[in-house]
Amino acid sequence: MKVGLFIPCYVDALFPEVGVATYKLLRKLKIDVIYPEKQTCCGQPMANGGFEEMSLDLANHFEEKFKSFDYVVTPSVSCSSFIRHNYPTFMSHKCNTPHNTYELVEFLSDILHIKALPGKFEHKVSVHNSCHGVRVLGLSTPSENNLPVENKIVKLLNLKEGIKVCEPDRKDECCGFGGMFSAEEPYVSTAMGTDKVNNHIDTGAEIITGADCSCLMHMQGIAKKKGYNIKFMHVAEILAANL
Repeated sequence: MKVGLFIPCYVDALFPEVGVATYKLLRKLKIDVIYPEKQTCCGQPMANGGFEEMSLDLANHFEEKFKSFDYVVTPSVSCSSFIRHNYPTFMSHKCNTPHNTYELVEFLSDILHIKALPGKFEHKVSVHNSCHGVRVLGLSTPSENNLPVENKIVKLLNLKEGIKVCEPDRKDECCGFGGMFSAEEPYVSTAMGTDKVNNHIDTGAEIITGADCSCLMHMQGIAKKKGYNIKFMHVAEILAANL
């Protein structure tokens, strides 16, 4: 199995430690993982802003860089969702990457079927379930469906020795980031994020974790501005801890 590691532009620029943790974790799991040089943005920001045609060159570049891999793995829910569901709608030729691009938690759960992870992580964490993760990739069961509850992030985290995992009230409610939404409706976005952070704090957790850096960044900014004493870590950093 040959895996191409895609590190989204905002992760590369703002949270490089998440990319390093993802690579470290995959190598520890004996995966033949390669980071292709000169990879770029997948094109999601432009498409989300209404300029889908501007995404085409980036989509073609992504396809060229990653088409030879058995799987493409990324520590981003929103980017993997965009590649999988949007590339086929605006690319004029058949492409290989949409059907084999996976978000990290999804890859570990659905492809590798991980049942054990080494390393202790003796902290209480509260899991943030991002909108795309819940309703596009199916990382957890949407509460409105009234179905038996499953959460792939929680299951993986519970493999770490010593960890205590919890979820907040209204566990799959949006944090208010929403990409362009946070710029176009900053007051609403901030209010939603404040509610979400407070819900996480109410669990008594030391750390808020999730599978999307963008959501964590939004909530972290709010927590920092308000002086809240809580930390933020991407799920990849926790899974890769003390390996």
